[in-house]
Amino acid sequence: MSGTAGRGRHRRLMGEINVVPYIDVMLVLLVIFMVTAPLLTQGVKVELPKAASEPLPQNNRDNQQPLVISIDKDSRVFSSLSAEPDTPLDDAALATSAREALQAAPERDVLIKADTTVAYGRVIGAMVVLQQSGATKIGFLTDPLPQERPRR
Repeated sequence: MSGTAGRGRHRRLMGEINVVPYIDVMLVLLVIFMVTAPLLTQGVKVELPKAASEPLPQNNRDNQQPLVISIDKDSRVFSSLSAEPDTPLDDAALATSAREALQAAPERDVLIKADTTVAYGRVIGAMVVLQQSGATKIGFLTDPLPQERPRR
């Protein structure tokens, strides 16, 4: 009797995968990436001037990162492609860093990100160092103008 009682309780094999744990893991990863992505930007605090300009065409040659030179409110200069992007550079170190980046990729975009309070002469000085290092085209980063809300 015990043999026939055990046969009635056969379990059917499931041919489906339970995906709920995978969805949970993906949602956790999504939250982690959403929180850490803003932290991956360059850490130099710069108050950019606002301008109604069109964005420059993206130079996607071999997925090269642009060389971004940041000048903060204390007129300290930083290079996004230097070994330590959060360490201020003097003009000689800036020239070396820019020369290395431009020799590795001569068509690399060169952008200046200067605070609104920086003296014009300091920005020109950085541009001269970049030109002496081999930069032929230099662009400026700005923030867009605030959009006016339509009146009702």
